[in-house]
Amino acid sequence: MEGRSHVLEIVGKRLRELRTKRGMSQEVLAALAGLNRNYVNQVECGRRNISIINLVKLAEALAVDLATLLRGISGK
Repeated sequence: MEGRSHVLEIVGKRLRELRTKRGMSQEVLAALAGLNRNYVNQVECGRRNISIINLVKLAEALAVDLATLLRGISGK
């Protein structure tokens, strides 16, 4: 279970990094992705196990491909 939460934290950190690099608030990112701001916050904090569909929505909202969003993330 510890490995899983570590991966969620890394995904959240990467999402926050890309969002802030683009000068977006969580509200703007959530609106562009068609998601709730609280959901985006929970993902960024590593408290939400995000679905692949929502990962794709967030990548599109950030104007990056999924590989860029997940770059450097491993389950190890």
